[in-house]
Amino acid sequence: MCPEWMLALGQMEVPPGQPERNLARARELAAQAREAGADLLLLPELWLHGYDLERAAEWAAPLGEGGFAEMATMAREFGLYLCGSLLERHEGGVSNTAVLYAPDGTLLGAYRKVHLFRLMNEPRYLVPGDRAVLCPTPWGPVGLIICYDLRFPELSRTLAVAGAHLLLVPAQWPVRRLDAWLLLARARAVENQLFVAACNRVGVDGETFFPGRSMVVDPWGRVLVEGDDQERLLVARADLREIPKARRYLTVFEDRRPEAYGRVWMEGEERIVSG
Repeated sequence: MCPEWMLALGQMEVPPGQPERNLARARELAAQAREAGADLLLLPELWLHGYDLERAAEWAAPLGEGGFAEMATMAREFGLYLCGSLLERHEGGVSNTAVLYAPDGTLLGAYRKVHLFRLMNEPRYLVPGDRAVLCPTPWGPVGLIICYDLRFPELSRTLAVAGAHLLLVPAQWPVRRLDAWLLLARARAVENQLFVAACNRVGVDGETFFPGRSMVVDPWGRVLVEGDDQERLLVARADLREIPKARRYLTVFEDRRPEAYGRVWMEGEERIVSG
């Protein structure tokens, strides 16, 4: 396993319904990432078409086509691992799907957003996923989650227990909930003793301001790099040797008691909790 990984976050504006503009900007960031010596570039949630969900069926494409094909091409052209989320059309409908491509354009994994965000009307237009996804890389397994998923520690813990060394989080997280973004990205890293790379968009969509503040967090909860509210490329070096160090210091995974978590006692009565 390679011990160090150079991670790049492509913090960009994502004007809805402007795929040509957004693709051109993503390509600029990919070129900058290659120039900076990055191994991986993470783009924001729905980076190509934005939150134009009323036209989701029009913008969506099957895996291997449309924006997914563009991502595979970018990965090959710039020699990068490339991650971001797009609208995927499949037999069940349309999903918000995060993908990770290898530098040769191979699709390493596709994750359909499990937790749909009601305040953005996602359940009205999108179909949720039903499984967690790990992607194989030379740096170890990588887990994919999307934006609102940060609020559900069960999903991140599932990926960590399955072996994830890094969680990639494409997002469109607005400024009114910025404090939660800053807290949750660090919490998911420190509680699971792994790296979290979270890329948030910037700019304005209607009356909503997106503050960026993309970040890479290490297994100790330390922020290695953090953006502001402007378009820019952020780069951080992730030393994977910090994962076993953190886990030897605090033996969280050895001390887990999952057999106790599904049983709750109240006033002498046992309640079985699932999920």
